[in-house]
Amino acid sequence: MHHRAILQRLRTLLREGTYLVPTRGVPPRQREALDDIAQRMAAPGADPDAIRARIEQLRAAGAIDGVVALSALGVLAASPLVRDYAEASRLAGEQELAALQAGGPWRDAQLASADRHRGVIAYLLGHDVVALDWFTRALGRERSAENLGNVLAVLLRLGEEEEARRMVAVMGRVLAPADQEELGARIRDDDDLVRLRAAAD
Repeated sequence: MHHRAILQRLRTLLREGTYLVPTRGVPPRQREALDDIAQRMAAPGADPDAIRARIEQLRAAGAIDGVVALSALGVLAASPLVRDYAEASRLAGEQELAALQAGGPWRDAQLASADRHRGVIAYLLGHDVVALDWFTRALGRERSAENLGNVLAVLLRLGEEEEARRMVAVMGRVLAPADQEELGARIRDDDDLVRLRAAAD
């Protein structure tokens, strides 16, 4: 697999539907619980075992469903707190299966989440072309600023800065205002996107 072929897929994907629908990938009623998990992971002295227990508690209480719980556990496994990439990979597979079994209106966003987790693992392990492939799949399933930001990060690491800048310019013309703001915030705050900051200004 060569990254030039993936770039062509990306260009086709953006030509066929450049408007990114402002989705957040998680049913609204579950977002508060996910925010709680994210805050616990970011807290000083965070305890992975306590966070796992909290995820299971939220799942048992119905605050998050099984697919979202698997996603949260996968994020934790791949995080700097744990760095268990084998477990993160296993959880991405479980998440994909659970999303397929659950179906419904959130299926594609949940499958995109599993693709994104696999992309993150590949990126962290230095397999940039594999990461680009997974992030492109995620963007194809769920047109979001988060997924686009991941694609941009890998393009920069592959030395495709001109391609990344071209994408930012195209997206600046077609994104909904909320997505423009989210993408701009990612470029400002994400060290992996530092070379695009002038393009976002």
